[in-house]
Amino acid sequence: MEKDTKSLLIQMFENWAGEQARSFITLPPSGSYREYYRIFGRSKSAIGAYNADKKENIAFLEFSRHFKNRELAVPEIYAHDHANCIYLQQDLGDTTLYAFLQGLRKGSEFPPELIDFYKKTLDELLRFQINGGDGLDYNKCYPRQAFDRQSMLWDLHYFKYYFLKLARVPFDEQSLEDDFHVLIDFLLEAEQSFFLYRDFQSRNVMVVDDAPWFIDYQGGRKGALHYDVASLLYDSKADIPEEVRKELLTYYVDALDRRRTTNKQKFVDQFYGYVLIRMMQAMGAYGFRGFYEKKEHFLKSIPYAINNLKYLLDNVRFPVQMPTLFAALNNIVESEELKNIGKEASMLTVSITSFSYKRGIPVDVSGNGGGFVFDCRAVHNPGRYAEYQDKTGKDPEVIAFFGQEPEMAKFLKGVFALVEQSVEKYISRGFKHLMVNFGCTGGQHRSVFSAEQLAAHLLQRYKVKTVVRHVEQEMKKTGK
Repeated sequence: MEKDTKSLLIQMFENWAGEQARSFITLPPSGSYREYYRIFGRSKSAIGAYNADKKENIAFLEFSRHFKNRELAVPEIYAHDHANCIYLQQDLGDTTLYAFLQGLRKGSEFPPELIDFYKKTLDELLRFQINGGDGLDYNKCYPRQAFDRQSMLWDLHYFKYYFLKLARVPFDEQSLEDDFHVLIDFLLEAEQSFFLYRDFQSRNVMVVDDAPWFIDYQGGRKGALHYDVASLLYDSKADIPEEVRKELLTYYVDALDRRRTTNKQKFVDQFYGYVLIRMMQAMGAYGFRGFYEKKEHFLKSIPYAINNLKYLLDNVRFPVQMPTLFAALNNIVESEELKNIGKEASMLTVSITSFSYKRGIPVDVSGNGGGFVFDCRAVHNPGRYAEYQDKTGKDPEVIAFFGQEPEMAKFLKGVFALVEQSVEKYISRGFKHLMVNFGCTGGQHRSVFSAEQLAAHLLQRYKVKTVVRHVEQEMKKTGK
């Protein structure tokens, strides 16, 4: 984000809040290219957003206004500036449904209070789909007004080009296209007159005062009810047990039937077709972000998606024939290469980063949140001495300096104890990512040494993967 955009967001906040902005924090990136910041004043906070896609901004702002008028649980928009692609919205906190789920679960258990919250979420989803769609100006939708044949083809081609091809899964091009159209014909048999949220998954539901609030609905359009339910229940990393999925699907269909008479069996039959296309859309995203953009945390979703896909192939009978598509899907399930990605992703990754406070604390790109930031400036600094000024915490001279420095030994003893506690808990609960940051004045000596020492310590004690980055040193190499 350009410096003047940050200034504009701060000015927007101060005009709305009537108080000075005291803190401006970059939030972890999601699967989009939007940038989010939490801005604090003395007594108020808000989320500032920058998105270069003006049409997407218009859709989000229009939907937010409409949903608020319908008394739906969405963030209030405090201010916006179309020309500079920024807006200010209500701060709903940090607890997503995914984080809430992670906090309550122990292994594969899915406790009753979590099921109850999912039912609340499905009730609110129905209000969105039916009440929210009533009177909505679908002309503001972007990039398309409906989840129609063209939209479905985009998703299926996304899957073909960014997952099948990049994962080297063989298929016959024309036969696969024919099967895509068979699937689309089947999906379009469902009624298409409702608001379709489009990306209704656990990271887009916020938990606020024990109630679900919804965010990131700018991709919404007109479509069938089934898609959003499929998105929530087959959200890959949420890993909902199949018996719980069935219970929640039955709950949703019964709730729908109370609002409008529904052929329940027909709904369920069509539902699994939408599960299939949603799975393929999600796998296309994992392929694009993971295989193509080399973002590892997206690859970690693939084994979960494969498990869901395997269940679907083994247990659901579709009323239409799609032999080439199903051959490709079976190849995915049986692929040794994709299974190896799954094995690697099952290990806890500890990202350890050194940085300079002049540049700010690094963002957790995993989206997991949490972790540690340790301030190394309490430790004696070798950078004060000329003989160490061109060295880093990886050089033998600096390592020897800290070997004789009791402040560093005391500092690391405390760091190791804190991080070990989290590592052991994360491993026992199956968590996949922990971030640990070490900051000092220049990001050169103390923070670099601490990061390297922690990585070596963890690899000696635990079966984990460590990823070490020295941000300030990377910047110097690239001339930034």
